[in-house]
This record gives sequence, structure tokens and C-alpha cells, in this order.
Amino acid sequence: MKTDMLKLIEEIEAYTKANVKAKRFDHSVRVAQMCTRICRQNRIDENLGYLAGIGHDMCKDMKDQDLIKTALKDGNPVIPFELKNTGILHGRAASVLMKEKFGINDEDILQAVAVHTSGSFNMCDLAKILFIADKIEPGRPQSTDQYRANLLAMPLDQMFVSVFEENYEFIKKGGYEIYPDTEKMLEYYKEKLN
Repeated sequence: MKTDMLKLIEEIEAYTKANVKAKRFDHSVRVAQMCTRICRQNRIDENLGYLAGIGHDMCKDMKDQDLIKTALKDGNPVIPFELKNTGILHGRAASVLMKEKFGINDEDILQAVAVHTSGSFNMCDLAKILFIADKIEPGRPQSTDQYRANLLAMPLDQMFVSVFEENYEFIKKGGYEIYPDTEKMLEYYKEKLN
């Protein structure tokens, strides 16, 4: 691993640890480890996966107004759904901080972190990996060894669609408000599998 990448990982890890609750930091470490594993399996630089995973929730405990203010720096509007559910902005805010505070310009890392809760159309492989890792890390209640083994045996795109669909069903059954275009995104990725 290059020294500058190691230094960057250490800086983001330290920042995340200092700015989120202990349980959230533990989750971030597990997500980073899961990202590393899925990256390795798909011949993607593991360091990028670890970096995205360890920093994906660095803004999770920010106050609502700070989340909105920081997220807006990415140049995209904050939609009404996000104003009602400000917590969802933590990915966009973390992506902004990674760029502004830590000098990260890698578009795959920035996209992965920005969309790890909502998903988006045309996600890069790293974004898919972070989305998956966030939902299946071993601290999640459904994430048994067998559950993970079944998913990890799938090709990346199939694994992503499976996790995306499961997450969508969980949100729907829980009676939570669904992020705009989630159904269209799911159909889009299912069609790409065929």
C-alpha cells in the first residue's frame, strides 16, 4: 500500500472515530472490512474499498442544519424528501468532506460515499460494493455467516440487485417513506442483469 494512501486512511479513520458514536465507528470498521473483501473478490483496489467504508458514515452524527449545509456544497439541490429525512444526507455530506477536507478527488470513492443510502442510477462498482457492505456487514441482524456466504458467491451485479431489492422490501414493509425513484432504480438494475 502506498504511504500516502495509508496516511489518508489513517486520517479518515481518526476523523470518523472522533466524530461518531462508538457503535457507529465499529459499524464503519466492519463495513470497511466487508468492502475490502468484496473488492478483493472483484479485482478492485482494496484500499479504495476500505477508505470508502471507513468514511461512509463520518457525518452520521452531524446536526441537521450542518448536514444540509455541507451536502449542498456538492452542487445538487436538497430535495423535499431529504429535508424531511435529513439523516439521509450524511452520505452526501461525507463525500463533500472527503473532497474538501481530505483532498480526495477519486470520483468512484466520492460517488460510493454520496449514494450509499439512497442508491442512484449508473452506480460504479465501488458504489455497489459500499452499498452492499453497509447492508450485510456482520453486525446487521440478518447477516449470518450463511447469508453472507450465499451473497458473496454471486457475481457483483447480481449481489447488488439482491441486496438492493431486500433493502427496498425492508423499507416498504417497515412503513418507512421510500426515497424517490427507488422502484425505478431497482427495475433499471434488474433489466441490466438480463
